[in-house]
Amino acid sequence: MFAKHTVYKHDNYNMLTVEVQGKTLVVREISDQWGEICHKFLSRPELMDWAGKRFLPIDFPDGEEGLRLTMEKLKSI
Repeated sequence: MFAKHTVYKHDNYNMLTVEVQGKTLVVREISDQWGEICHKFLSRPELMDWAGKRFLPIDFPDGEEGLRLTMEKLKSI
């Protein structure tokens, strides 16, 4: 069984989850605009690099605070 972490969930259509499958991290982005997009990372530094480039404060309802919390949750996985 794999560990699944919900990083954020704004509503039923906008969420980010991370599933730890051994050494592989599977990230699922679900949005009302794009549907589900799946990313696979082989390391946590690779995941954090992607997240740092992918997310901006404007992507979150509560701006900078939402971005900070999201990055903290990703680091803790």
